[in-house]
Amino acid sequence: MKKTLALLLALTMLLVLPACSGGNNALPDQPSPAEPPPAEETVPEPPEPEAPPEPEAYEISDPKVMPEGGVKDGVAYAAYDGLVEHLFFHPIIAYPELAFDGDAQEKGLDDFMITVDEFNKILNSVYERGYVLVDIADVWSETTDEAGNPVMVRNTLYLPEGKKPLIFSYDDTNYYPYMLENGFAHKLILGEDGKVWSWGLDPAGNEVVSRDLDAIPALDKFVEEHPDFSPFGAKACLSLTGYEGILGYRTQTDTQSWDEARESNRQAEREAVKPIIAELKRTGWTFGSHTWGHIRLGSGNMGKIQTDTEKWLDEVGSLVGPTPILFYPHGERPDGNDWKQTGPAFQYLQSQGFRVFCSVGVESFSYIKQDICAVICDRLHPDGTTLRYSRNRYLQFYDAKDIMDTAVRPDLGVGQDWNA
Repeated sequence: MKKTLALLLALTMLLVLPACSGGNNALPDQPSPAEPPPAEETVPEPPEPEAPPEPEAYEISDPKVMPEGGVKDGVAYAAYDGLVEHLFFHPIIAYPELAFDGDAQEKGLDDFMITVDEFNKILNSVYERGYVLVDIADVWSETTDEAGNPVMVRNTLYLPEGKKPLIFSYDDTNYYPYMLENGFAHKLILGEDGKVWSWGLDPAGNEVVSRDLDAIPALDKFVEEHPDFSPFGAKACLSLTGYEGILGYRTQTDTQSWDEARESNRQAEREAVKPIIAELKRTGWTFGSHTWGHIRLGSGNMGKIQTDTEKWLDEVGSLVGPTPILFYPHGERPDGNDWKQTGPAFQYLQSQGFRVFCSVGVESFSYIKQDICAVICDRLHPDGTTLRYSRNRYLQFYDAKDIMDTAVRPDLGVGQDWNA
């Protein structure tokens, strides 16, 4: 009986103790301590945006200065005072099937443009023939004569021995709307590598970012692969109008109508193009005026010339900076004949800071004017017209038979000198 009572007592204690004990010895009728609040959910911080890559170092040097000792990087240099050749190009055709499709633009594109493939062949040819790029602004300089008058002088260039100087310029690097519909790149952009690329649409409407479909990144790429083609870091001078913006950005005002939204968009485009201009300048590209409205400077309309010049300086010069270079639209000389007379149009343009005035001709002609501080010069033009009909004139640079892509161009024949 005692054993039974003892067993019952033990069982009773086992049932009661859990309810009366706890880690903090709390009594059963006291509230339990509050449970700790659930841990706040941690929202991961967004990753820091990747900093743009440090630009690759790019050296621009002065061809007017002989390297110390006459040798640089194992290459001997020598004084050069001969002819400086000058070739100019328009934007190049990325998609010939859009340019040469039988529409109203086809003939003009065939006359004045070359294709990507033709451009690359020309680059290889002038490189293999011993030409090296120089900046047009290094060929002539402004100084003063014995009487203290400002004058232009032709500089002695110090080139790698056996090499010949060559100026490149590109007209109308504005990417006009008609180009966008006919197989050209649409604009320049900065790629993830910080370099200048082109952006555009292929024939199917797909976006294409490339360094191979526009003459600006294509020349950059060629110099990277052949640095001895540009021993001083020079690339080309970009000849800009302004009436449809620059470099593919619509930075222009509209003379017909304007409002706050359009001005806001224009300012955004101006901001967007500034880093591209800076990178171009850093890597050897320079800028020149082609007038704001691609106007005819031989018209004698001084009011129009002055208004146009002011607009170029305001809308384009404010972005690319001062330039001494003016490229004549249509190759048309101010006052009818700028190398025999200095008329009011030429005097006005010179007063606005222009010193080197470039037209178009059959040779790389240049002449330092004696009555005013200025140089006039002509440029040669590799394009469909000269590829077809002026083979002999360009043989010092390339043979048109090796360059012209007759498979993609319209069948318009070639000149007699092709049979020579």
